[in-house]
Amino acid sequence: METLDDFVMACLSDGNKWTFWTMQEKIVSKTGRFYGEATISQAIRNVRKQHMRAKYKLPEGEVILKERIPNGKGYYYQLNPTVFQHWRKKDGV
Repeated sequence: METLDDFVMACLSDGNKWTFWTMQEKIVSKTGRFYGEATISQAIRNVRKQHMRAKYKLPEGEVILKERIPNGKGYYYQLNPTVFQHWRKKDGV
């Protein structure tokens, strides 16, 4: 069974910038379950934890980039490009 952490990681793994609200929409469309901003925020923080780093083969250092939405409220969240470089090295690319 996939967890909210897994769905958040699936969103972030596409390399695009995500907000809480775009993640909510994607997760609701995939699962039929609604998660609030605080719950999604916790799942984003969980990506930084050791068990998630091990599960998804994430490198040390900052894996999530956070950028304020210009002239708006909230933030964009995105996997650090170093994550993709790390994954390519692990795959021998």
